[in-house]
Amino acid sequence: MDIKQLIGETTDYDKKVALEIKKPKSWCKSISAFANCYGGKLVFGVANDDALVGLSDAEGDAEKISEIIKTHLNPIPEFELSFEKDKDKTFVIVEVMKGQQTPYYYEGDGQLIAFMRIGNESVPATPSQLRELVLRGSGESYDSLKSRYDFSNMSFTKLKSVYKQRTGNAFEDTDYESFGLIDEKGNLTNAGALLADESPVRHSRLFCTRWNGLTKASGIVDALDDKEYTGSLVTLLQAGTDFVRNNSKKAWRKVGDGRIEMPDYPDRAVLEGVVNALIHRNYIEIGSEVHIDMFDDRIEIYSPGGMVSGISLEGKDLLKIPSKRRNPILADIFSRLKYMERRGSGFKKILADYEGQVEFDESKMPVFDADNDDFTLTLYNLNYGHDYVMNVNDTRNGTQGGTQGGTQDGTQDKLQKQIFDMIEENPQISTSEIAAKLGVGVRTVKRRIKQMTNIVYVGSGYSGHWEIKGD
Repeated sequence: MDIKQLIGETTDYDKKVALEIKKPKSWCKSISAFANCYGGKLVFGVANDDALVGLSDAEGDAEKISEIIKTHLNPIPEFELSFEKDKDKTFVIVEVMKGQQTPYYYEGDGQLIAFMRIGNESVPATPSQLRELVLRGSGESYDSLKSRYDFSNMSFTKLKSVYKQRTGNAFEDTDYESFGLIDEKGNLTNAGALLADESPVRHSRLFCTRWNGLTKASGIVDALDDKEYTGSLVTLLQAGTDFVRNNSKKAWRKVGDGRIEMPDYPDRAVLEGVVNALIHRNYIEIGSEVHIDMFDDRIEIYSPGGMVSGISLEGKDLLKIPSKRRNPILADIFSRLKYMERRGSGFKKILADYEGQVEFDESKMPVFDADNDDFTLTLYNLNYGHDYVMNVNDTRNGTQGGTQGGTQDGTQDKLQKQIFDMIEENPQISTSEIAAKLGVGVRTVKRRIKQMTNIVYVGSGYSGHWEIKGD
Protein backbone atom coordinates (compact mmCIF):
# COMPACT_ATOMS: atom_id res chain seq x y z
CA MET A 1 0.00 0.00 0.00
CA ASP A 2 1.13 3.58 -0.67
CA ILE A 3 -0.24 6.94 0.43
CA LYS A 4 -2.40 7.29 -2.70
CA GLN A 5 -4.17 4.05 -1.86
CA LEU A 6 -4.46 5.21 1.73
CA ILE A 7 -6.29 8.47 0.99
CA GLY A 8 -8.37 7.31 -1.99
CA GLU A 9 -9.52 9.85 -4.59
CA THR A 10 -8.71 12.98 -2.58
CA THR A 11 -6.46 15.36 -4.50
CA ASP A 12 -5.65 17.68 -1.59
CA TYR A 13 -4.09 16.14 1.47
CA ASP A 14 -1.46 16.67 4.12
CA LYS A 15 0.44 14.24 6.30
CA LYS A 16 2.03 14.05 9.73
CA VAL A 17 4.26 11.29 10.97
CA ALA A 18 2.83 11.61 14.50
CA LEU A 19 0.35 13.65 16.51
CA GLU A 20 1.99 16.74 17.99
CA ILE A 21 -0.13 17.51 21.05
CA LYS A 22 2.05 20.38 22.26
CA LYS A 23 2.20 21.98 18.80
CA PRO A 24 -1.42 21.84 17.61
CA LYS A 25 -0.92 24.71 15.16
CA SER A 26 1.52 22.57 13.15
CA TRP A 27 -1.37 20.45 11.89
CA CYS A 28 -4.52 22.40 12.82
CA LYS A 29 -3.54 24.92 10.15
CA SER A 30 -4.24 22.20 7.58
CA ILE A 31 -7.69 21.61 9.09
CA SER A 32 -8.40 25.35 8.84
CA ALA A 33 -7.13 25.52 5.25
CA PHE A 34 -9.14 22.50 4.08
CA ALA A 35 -12.33 23.91 5.61
CA ASN A 36 -11.71 27.36 4.12
CA CYS A 37 -10.95 25.94 0.69
CA TYR A 38 -12.48 22.80 -0.74
CA GLY A 39 -11.92 20.06 1.76
CA GLY A 40 -9.12 17.53 2.08
CA LYS A 41 -7.61 14.81 4.21
CA LEU A 42 -4.96 14.92 6.92
CA VAL A 43 -3.22 11.58 7.41
CA PHE A 44 -1.42 10.76 10.66
CA GLY A 45 1.30 8.10 10.54
CA VAL A 46 2.98 9.05 7.24
CA ALA A 47 6.49 10.51 7.07
CA ASN A 48 7.56 13.45 4.89
CA ASP A 49 9.05 11.05 2.34
CA ASP A 50 5.66 9.24 2.16
CA ALA A 51 6.95 6.26 4.15
CA LEU A 52 4.06 4.53 5.95
CA VAL A 53 5.09 4.53 9.61
CA GLY A 54 1.80 4.09 11.45
CA LEU A 55 0.73 5.16 14.96
CA SER A 56 1.43 3.22 18.12
CA ASP A 57 -1.87 4.27 19.75
CA ALA A 58 -4.18 5.18 16.88
CA GLU A 59 -7.40 5.07 18.90
CA GLY A 60 -5.99 7.26 21.67
CA ASP A 61 -4.58 9.70 19.11
CA ALA A 62 -7.94 9.88 17.33
CA GLU A 63 -9.68 10.98 20.52
CA LYS A 64 -7.06 13.65 21.12
CA ILE A 65 -7.27 14.85 17.50
CA SER A 66 -11.03 15.30 17.80
CA GLU A 67 -10.68 17.15 21.10
CA ILE A 68 -7.95 19.47 19.80
CA ILE A 69 -9.93 20.36 16.65
CA LYS A 70 -12.96 21.25 18.75
CA THR A 71 -10.78 23.34 21.06
CA HIS A 72 -8.63 25.22 18.53
CA LEU A 73 -10.85 25.63 15.44
CA ASN A 74 -13.44 28.41 15.41
CA PRO A 75 -16.03 27.69 14.18
CA ILE A 76 -15.67 23.93 14.35
CA PRO A 77 -15.55 22.51 10.79
CA GLU A 78 -17.33 19.35 9.72
CA PHE A 79 -14.89 16.43 9.81
CA GLU A 80 -14.79 12.66 10.02
CA LEU A 81 -12.19 10.39 11.61
CA SER A 82 -11.39 6.98 10.20
CA PHE A 83 -8.76 4.27 10.60
CA GLU A 84 -6.79 2.54 7.87
CA LYS A 85 -4.51 -0.45 8.27
CA ASP A 86 -1.53 -1.69 6.33
CA LYS A 87 -0.39 -5.01 7.76
CA ASP A 88 0.49 -4.23 11.38
CA LYS A 89 0.41 -0.44 10.94
CA THR A 90 -2.59 1.74 11.77
CA PHE A 91 -3.25 5.25 10.47
CA VAL A 92 -5.74 7.96 11.44
CA ILE A 93 -7.31 9.92 8.58
CA VAL A 94 -9.11 13.20 9.25
CA GLU A 95 -11.39 14.08 6.36
CA VAL A 96 -12.36 17.77 6.44
CA MET A 97 -15.38 18.93 4.47
CA LYS A 98 -15.60 22.19 2.56
CA GLY A 99 -16.96 24.70 5.06
CA GLN A 100 -20.05 26.86 4.66
CA GLN A 101 -19.34 29.14 7.65
CA THR A 102 -16.03 30.59 6.47
CA PRO A 103 -13.62 31.80 7.63
CA TYR A 104 -12.48 28.94 9.88
CA TYR A 105 -9.78 30.19 12.25
CA TYR A 106 -7.05 28.45 14.19
CA GLU A 107 -7.28 29.84 17.73
CA GLY A 108 -4.38 29.38 20.13
CA ASP A 109 -1.30 31.01 21.66
CA GLY A 110 -3.10 34.36 21.55
CA GLN A 111 -3.52 34.04 17.78
CA LEU A 112 -6.58 33.93 15.54
CA ILE A 113 -5.50 32.93 12.02
CA ALA A 114 -7.43 31.68 8.99
CA PHE A 115 -5.37 29.46 6.68
CA MET A 116 -5.61 28.74 2.94
CA ARG A 117 -4.14 26.00 0.76
CA ILE A 118 -1.47 27.19 -1.69
CA GLY A 119 -0.16 24.21 -3.61
CA ASN A 120 0.59 21.60 -0.96
CA GLU A 121 1.06 24.08 1.87
CA SER A 122 -1.29 25.73 4.39
CA VAL A 123 -0.53 29.44 4.68
CA PRO A 124 -2.23 32.39 6.43
CA ALA A 125 -4.96 34.00 4.32
CA THR A 126 -4.13 37.37 2.78
CA PRO A 127 -6.41 40.34 3.62
CA SER A 128 -8.24 40.01 0.29
CA GLN A 129 -8.64 36.24 0.74
CA LEU A 130 -10.00 36.84 4.23
CA ARG A 131 -12.55 39.34 2.89
CA GLU A 132 -13.60 36.83 0.27
CA LEU A 133 -13.99 34.12 2.93
CA VAL A 134 -16.18 36.46 5.00
CA LEU A 135 -18.38 37.10 1.94
CA ARG A 136 -18.65 33.38 1.22
CA GLY A 137 -19.55 32.64 4.81
CA SER A 138 -22.32 35.23 4.71
CA GLY A 139 -23.74 33.76 1.51
CA GLU A 140 -23.11 36.98 -0.43
CA SER A 141 -20.95 37.92 -3.40
CA TYR A 142 -19.00 41.13 -4.00
CA ASP A 143 -21.16 42.17 -6.94
CA SER A 144 -24.39 41.87 -4.91
CA LEU A 145 -23.26 44.19 -2.11
CA LYS A 146 -24.39 47.80 -1.79
CA SER A 147 -21.73 50.10 -3.21
CA ARG A 148 -20.67 53.42 -1.68
CA TYR A 149 -21.84 55.34 -4.76
CA ASP A 150 -25.14 57.10 -5.50
CA PHE A 151 -27.30 55.54 -8.21
CA SER A 152 -28.67 58.96 -9.22
CA ASN A 153 -25.17 60.05 -10.28
CA MET A 154 -24.72 57.13 -12.68
CA SER A 155 -25.67 56.65 -16.32
CA PHE A 156 -25.92 53.36 -18.22
CA THR A 157 -26.08 54.47 -21.86
CA LYS A 158 -23.53 51.88 -23.04
CA LEU A 159 -25.25 48.99 -21.29
CA LYS A 160 -28.66 50.00 -22.67
CA SER A 161 -27.44 50.43 -26.25
CA VAL A 162 -25.57 47.10 -26.30
CA TYR A 163 -28.58 45.32 -24.74
CA LYS A 164 -30.83 46.74 -27.48
CA GLN A 165 -28.34 45.89 -30.21
CA ARG A 166 -27.69 42.29 -29.11
CA THR A 167 -31.19 41.27 -27.96
CA GLY A 168 -33.58 43.61 -29.76
CA ASN A 169 -35.17 44.50 -26.41
CA ALA A 170 -35.36 47.93 -24.81
CA PHE A 171 -33.89 48.34 -21.33
CA GLU A 172 -36.74 49.29 -18.99
CA ASP A 173 -36.50 51.09 -15.64
CA THR A 174 -37.59 47.88 -13.88
CA ASP A 175 -34.52 46.15 -15.32
CA TYR A 176 -32.19 48.06 -12.99
CA GLU A 177 -33.36 45.88 -10.11
CA SER A 178 -34.01 42.69 -12.08
CA PHE A 179 -30.47 42.88 -13.52
CA GLY A 180 -29.04 43.46 -10.02
CA LEU A 181 -27.70 46.97 -10.72
CA ILE A 182 -29.64 48.23 -7.69
CA ASP A 183 -30.99 46.41 -4.66
CA GLU A 184 -34.61 46.34 -3.47
CA LYS A 185 -34.07 49.65 -1.67
CA GLY A 186 -32.76 51.40 -4.76
CA ASN A 187 -29.12 51.37 -3.66
CA LEU A 188 -26.46 51.00 -6.34
CA THR A 189 -24.76 47.61 -6.08
CA ASN A 190 -21.12 46.91 -6.88
CA ALA A 191 -22.33 45.29 -10.11
CA GLY A 192 -24.08 48.55 -10.97
CA ALA A 193 -20.95 50.56 -10.19
CA LEU A 194 -18.88 48.31 -12.47
CA LEU A 195 -21.36 48.66 -15.37
CA ALA A 196 -21.94 52.43 -15.13
CA ASP A 197 -20.68 54.45 -18.12
CA GLU A 198 -18.08 56.22 -16.00
CA SER A 199 -17.40 53.42 -13.53
CA PRO A 200 -16.20 54.88 -10.21
CA VAL A 201 -14.42 51.61 -9.32
CA ARG A 202 -10.84 52.76 -9.87
CA HIS A 203 -9.26 49.32 -9.98
CA SER A 204 -11.66 48.17 -12.70
CA ARG A 205 -9.33 48.99 -15.59
CA LEU A 206 -7.93 47.14 -18.56
CA PHE A 207 -4.29 47.40 -19.65
CA CYS A 208 -3.46 46.25 -23.18
CA THR A 209 0.05 46.07 -24.62
CA ARG A 210 1.42 44.82 -27.92
CA TRP A 211 5.00 43.94 -27.08
CA ASN A 212 7.80 43.95 -29.62
CA GLY A 213 8.89 40.33 -29.96
CA LEU A 214 8.48 37.32 -27.71
CA THR A 215 9.14 38.94 -24.33
CA LYS A 216 8.56 42.25 -22.57
CA ALA A 217 12.15 43.30 -23.29
CA SER A 218 12.95 42.13 -26.80
CA GLY A 219 14.45 45.22 -28.38
CA ILE A 220 14.98 48.97 -28.43
CA VAL A 221 11.24 49.55 -28.70
CA ASP A 222 9.57 47.48 -25.99
CA ALA A 223 5.92 48.21 -26.81
CA LEU A 224 4.44 48.72 -30.28
CA ASP A 225 1.02 49.65 -28.90
CA ASP A 226 -0.06 50.41 -25.35
CA LYS A 227 -3.52 51.35 -24.10
CA GLU A 228 -5.30 51.79 -20.77
CA TYR A 229 -9.10 51.61 -20.72
CA THR A 230 -11.60 52.64 -18.06
CA GLY A 231 -15.38 52.75 -17.87
CA SER A 232 -18.18 50.20 -17.97
CA LEU A 233 -17.26 46.53 -18.11
CA VAL A 234 -19.05 46.44 -21.47
CA THR A 235 -16.71 49.18 -22.71
CA LEU A 236 -13.68 47.28 -21.38
CA LEU A 237 -14.80 44.10 -23.14
CA GLN A 238 -15.25 45.82 -26.48
CA ALA A 239 -12.00 47.77 -26.12
CA GLY A 240 -10.05 44.62 -25.26
CA THR A 241 -11.34 42.57 -28.20
CA ASP A 242 -10.82 45.54 -30.55
CA PHE A 243 -7.23 45.93 -29.33
CA VAL A 244 -6.50 42.28 -30.11
CA ARG A 245 -8.18 42.55 -33.52
CA ASN A 246 -6.28 45.73 -34.43
CA ASN A 247 -2.96 44.14 -33.51
CA SER A 248 -3.59 40.84 -35.28
CA LYS A 249 -3.28 39.62 -38.84
CA LYS A 250 -5.42 37.33 -40.94
CA ALA A 251 -3.75 34.87 -43.30
CA TRP A 252 -5.34 33.16 -46.27
CA ARG A 253 -4.53 30.10 -48.30
CA LYS A 254 -5.74 29.13 -51.75
CA VAL A 255 -8.05 26.10 -51.87
CA GLY A 256 -9.38 25.08 -55.27
CA ASP A 257 -11.22 28.05 -56.75
CA GLY A 258 -11.42 29.87 -53.44
CA ARG A 259 -9.41 30.54 -50.34
CA ILE A 260 -9.51 29.85 -46.60
CA GLU A 261 -9.08 32.72 -44.16
CA MET A 262 -6.91 31.91 -41.17
CA PRO A 263 -6.87 34.43 -38.28
CA ASP A 264 -3.97 34.70 -35.85
CA TYR A 265 -6.46 34.19 -33.02
CA PRO A 266 -10.02 32.81 -33.27
CA ASP A 267 -12.49 35.60 -32.47
CA ARG A 268 -14.65 33.46 -30.18
CA ALA A 269 -11.67 32.29 -28.13
CA VAL A 270 -10.49 35.89 -27.63
CA LEU A 271 -14.00 37.03 -26.65
CA GLU A 272 -14.41 34.18 -24.15
CA GLY A 273 -10.97 34.87 -22.69
CA VAL A 274 -11.61 38.58 -22.13
CA VAL A 275 -15.15 37.97 -20.82
CA ASN A 276 -13.88 35.43 -18.29
CA ALA A 277 -11.09 37.76 -17.17
CA LEU A 278 -13.47 40.68 -16.54
CA ILE A 279 -16.41 38.75 -15.08
CA HIS A 280 -14.64 36.23 -12.85
CA ARG A 281 -11.81 38.42 -11.54
CA ASN A 282 -11.52 39.09 -7.84
CA TYR A 283 -12.68 42.71 -7.42
CA ILE A 284 -11.80 42.60 -3.74
CA GLU A 285 -8.16 42.54 -4.84
CA ILE A 286 -7.26 46.24 -5.04
CA GLY A 287 -4.11 47.34 -6.84
CA SER A 288 -4.26 44.77 -9.61
CA GLU A 289 -6.06 44.92 -12.96
CA VAL A 290 -6.84 42.77 -15.96
CA HIS A 291 -4.01 42.73 -18.50
CA ILE A 292 -3.89 41.68 -22.15
CA ASP A 293 -0.28 41.22 -23.25
CA MET A 294 0.27 40.45 -26.93
CA PHE A 295 3.55 39.01 -28.19
CA ASP A 296 4.58 37.79 -31.64
CA ASP A 297 3.62 34.20 -30.87
CA ARG A 298 0.89 34.49 -28.21
CA ILE A 299 -1.56 36.49 -26.12
CA GLU A 300 -1.54 36.31 -22.32
CA ILE A 301 -4.77 37.42 -20.62
CA TYR A 302 -4.21 37.93 -16.89
CA SER A 303 -6.95 38.31 -14.28
CA PRO A 304 -6.54 38.89 -10.50
CA GLY A 305 -7.95 35.99 -8.49
CA GLY A 306 -7.51 32.31 -9.26
CA MET A 307 -10.19 29.70 -9.85
CA VAL A 308 -13.28 30.34 -7.75
CA SER A 309 -12.97 26.79 -6.44
CA GLY A 310 -9.38 27.48 -5.35
CA ILE A 311 -8.09 24.47 -7.28
CA SER A 312 -5.01 24.29 -9.45
CA LEU A 313 -5.63 23.37 -13.09
CA GLU A 314 -2.47 21.28 -13.37
CA GLY A 315 -3.30 17.74 -14.44
CA LYS A 316 -7.05 18.43 -14.62
CA ASP A 317 -9.36 17.60 -17.52
CA LEU A 318 -10.47 21.10 -18.50
CA LEU A 319 -13.65 19.76 -20.08
CA LYS A 320 -14.80 18.28 -16.77
CA ILE A 321 -14.14 21.20 -14.42
CA PRO A 322 -17.48 22.41 -12.98
CA SER A 323 -18.39 26.05 -13.49
CA LYS A 324 -18.31 28.23 -10.36
CA ARG A 325 -18.96 31.96 -10.48
CA ARG A 326 -17.27 34.47 -8.22
CA ASN A 327 -19.56 37.29 -9.42
CA PRO A 328 -22.93 35.68 -10.27
CA ILE A 329 -24.75 38.97 -10.97
CA LEU A 330 -22.13 40.09 -13.49
CA ALA A 331 -22.20 36.64 -15.09
CA ASP A 332 -26.00 36.79 -15.35
CA ILE A 333 -25.92 40.26 -16.95
CA PHE A 334 -23.35 39.23 -19.55
CA SER A 335 -25.45 36.17 -20.23
CA ARG A 336 -28.44 38.45 -20.87
CA LEU A 337 -26.23 40.45 -23.23
CA LYS A 338 -25.47 37.17 -25.03
CA TYR A 339 -21.75 37.43 -24.38
CA MET A 340 -21.69 34.20 -22.37
CA GLU A 341 -23.91 31.25 -21.47
CA ARG A 342 -25.60 30.83 -18.11
CA ARG A 343 -24.31 27.32 -17.62
CA GLY A 344 -20.69 28.43 -18.01
CA SER A 345 -18.63 26.76 -20.72
CA GLY A 346 -15.79 29.21 -21.40
CA PHE A 347 -12.98 26.63 -21.28
CA LYS A 348 -14.82 24.30 -23.65
CA LYS A 349 -15.58 27.06 -26.16
CA ILE A 350 -11.99 28.31 -26.21
CA LEU A 351 -10.61 24.81 -26.77
CA ALA A 352 -13.26 23.97 -29.37
CA ASP A 353 -12.67 27.23 -31.24
CA TYR A 354 -8.96 26.48 -31.53
CA GLU A 355 -9.42 22.85 -32.50
CA GLY A 356 -11.79 23.91 -35.28
CA GLN A 357 -9.16 26.05 -37.04
CA VAL A 358 -7.47 24.60 -40.14
CA GLU A 359 -3.98 25.63 -38.96
CA PHE A 360 -4.40 24.15 -35.47
CA ASP A 361 -2.04 21.56 -34.05
CA GLU A 362 -1.44 20.34 -30.49
CA SER A 363 1.48 22.74 -29.97
CA LYS A 364 -0.98 25.65 -30.27
CA MET A 365 -3.39 24.35 -27.61
CA PRO A 366 -4.49 27.18 -25.27
CA VAL A 367 -2.96 27.04 -21.78
CA PHE A 368 -4.96 27.81 -18.62
CA ASP A 369 -2.85 28.57 -15.55
CA ALA A 370 -4.39 29.31 -12.15
CA ASP A 371 -3.50 29.45 -8.48
CA ASN A 372 -5.15 31.11 -5.50
CA ASP A 373 -4.12 34.62 -6.53
CA ASP A 374 -4.29 34.89 -10.31
CA PHE A 375 -5.48 33.36 -13.54
CA THR A 376 -3.69 33.51 -16.89
CA LEU A 377 -4.97 32.32 -20.25
CA THR A 378 -2.40 31.91 -23.02
CA LEU A 379 -3.70 31.88 -26.59
CA TYR A 380 -1.13 30.94 -29.23
CA ASN A 381 -0.83 32.68 -32.60
CA LEU A 382 -2.01 30.06 -35.09
CA ASN A 383 -0.10 31.68 -37.97
CA TYR A 384 3.19 32.18 -36.17
CA GLY A 385 5.97 30.27 -37.88
CA HIS A 386 4.11 29.90 -41.20
CA ASP A 387 4.61 31.83 -44.44
CA TYR A 388 1.04 32.41 -45.51
CA VAL A 389 -0.20 35.39 -47.48
CA MET A 390 -1.29 37.87 -44.82
CA ASN A 391 -3.98 40.52 -44.68
CA VAL A 392 -2.69 42.86 -42.02
CA ASN A 393 -5.23 44.55 -39.79
CA ASP A 394 -2.85 47.02 -38.16
CA THR A 395 -4.03 50.45 -37.02
CA ARG A 396 -0.55 51.46 -35.95
CA ASN A 397 0.75 51.99 -39.50
CA GLY A 398 -2.41 51.74 -41.59
CA THR A 399 -0.87 49.24 -44.02
CA GLN A 400 -2.50 46.26 -45.71
CA GLY A 401 -0.60 43.20 -46.88
CA GLY A 402 2.78 41.73 -45.97
CA THR A 403 4.03 38.39 -44.64
CA GLN A 404 4.91 36.94 -41.28
CA GLY A 405 8.01 34.77 -40.98
CA GLY A 406 10.07 33.00 -38.39
CA THR A 407 9.61 29.62 -36.80
CA GLN A 408 7.88 29.09 -33.48
CA ASP A 409 9.63 25.80 -32.87
CA GLY A 410 13.03 27.42 -33.33
CA THR A 411 12.21 30.20 -30.85
CA GLN A 412 10.85 27.76 -28.28
CA ASP A 413 13.92 25.52 -28.70
CA LYS A 414 16.22 28.51 -28.15
CA LEU A 415 14.39 29.52 -24.97
CA GLN A 416 14.39 25.95 -23.65
CA LYS A 417 18.10 25.63 -24.45
CA GLN A 418 18.80 28.77 -22.40
CA ILE A 419 16.75 27.42 -19.49
CA PHE A 420 18.52 24.04 -19.74
CA ASP A 421 21.96 25.70 -19.67
CA MET A 422 21.07 27.78 -16.58
CA ILE A 423 19.79 24.73 -14.70
CA GLU A 424 22.81 22.68 -15.69
CA GLU A 425 25.11 25.44 -14.41
CA ASN A 426 23.14 26.04 -11.19
CA PRO A 427 20.72 23.25 -10.09
CA GLN A 428 19.49 25.48 -7.21
CA ILE A 429 18.40 28.32 -9.49
CA SER A 430 14.77 29.42 -9.06
CA THR A 431 12.22 29.97 -11.83
CA SER A 432 12.02 33.66 -10.86
CA GLU A 433 15.79 34.00 -11.31
CA ILE A 434 15.61 32.30 -14.71
CA ALA A 435 12.74 34.59 -15.73
CA ALA A 436 14.65 37.71 -14.68
CA LYS A 437 17.75 36.69 -16.66
CA LEU A 438 15.76 35.85 -19.80
CA GLY A 439 13.39 38.83 -19.58
CA VAL A 440 10.26 36.66 -19.63
CA GLY A 441 7.49 35.94 -17.13
CA VAL A 442 7.79 33.28 -14.43
CA ARG A 443 4.72 31.54 -15.87
CA THR A 444 6.48 31.34 -19.26
CA VAL A 445 9.51 29.68 -17.64
CA LYS A 446 7.31 27.19 -15.76
CA ARG A 447 5.38 26.39 -18.91
CA ARG A 448 8.57 25.77 -20.90
CA ILE A 449 10.03 23.57 -18.13
CA LYS A 450 6.84 21.46 -18.15
CA GLN A 451 7.54 20.76 -21.81
CA MET A 452 11.11 19.63 -21.01
CA THR A 453 10.73 15.99 -20.01
CA ASN A 454 14.44 15.67 -19.19
CA ILE A 455 14.26 18.09 -16.24
CA VAL A 456 12.67 17.33 -12.85
CA TYR A 457 12.55 19.23 -9.55
CA VAL A 458 13.52 17.16 -6.51
CA GLY A 459 12.41 18.21 -3.04
CA SER A 460 10.28 21.22 -2.19
CA GLY A 461 10.69 24.96 -1.78
CA TYR A 462 14.13 26.50 -1.43
CA SER A 463 15.62 23.24 -0.17
CA GLY A 464 14.94 21.46 -3.46
CA HIS A 465 16.99 21.36 -6.65
CA TRP A 466 16.75 20.57 -10.35
CA GLU A 467 17.96 17.30 -11.78
CA ILE A 468 18.65 16.54 -15.43
CA LYS A 469 17.61 13.03 -16.40
CA GLY A 470 20.33 10.94 -17.94
CA ASP A 471 23.13 12.83 -16.12
